[in-house]
Amino acid sequence: MAGGSVGFGVPPERAYDFLVDPTQRPRWQSSLRAVELLDGWRPGDPVEAGLRWVDVTWPGLRPRMTLTEAERPERWSESGVWRAFSADLTLTFAATPFGCRVHADFEVRAAGVWAPLGRVATAAGVRPVLADLRRAARDLGVG
Repeated sequence: MAGGSVGFGVPPERAYDFLVDPTQRPRWQSSLRAVELLDGWRPGDPVEAGLRWVDVTWPGLRPRMTLTEAERPERWSESGVWRAFSADLTLTFAATPFGCRVHADFEVRAAGVWAPLGRVATAAGVRPVLADLRRAARDLGVG
């Protein structure tokens, strides 16, 4: 996995609640245009492991996403699948004197002949993932 950290000027609970909510994703995730919620989940419902949605991205990709871990306010993980590719993102939250630090671990995998592209996508994806977290931090307030 590849990763990095971003400082947030809000407590871990506030950063967690904002980042884990799929309906907030288009506000801070640059590749997203919308999310399509699955299984009858609606904004305001509890955000728990097992929550599923489809990311509608600007390039036209539509990965199916699943929240695989939700431990408020310390950690959440999600997995996405699109054709031969799968990706995992884990965010961990640590309180700081000025808010919190959010650490992202990110990995893209691909099957078969596409496997080398998974490694390339992981390396190339770290910068945009961290840029999206910085956007979220600005939206919530930077300490």
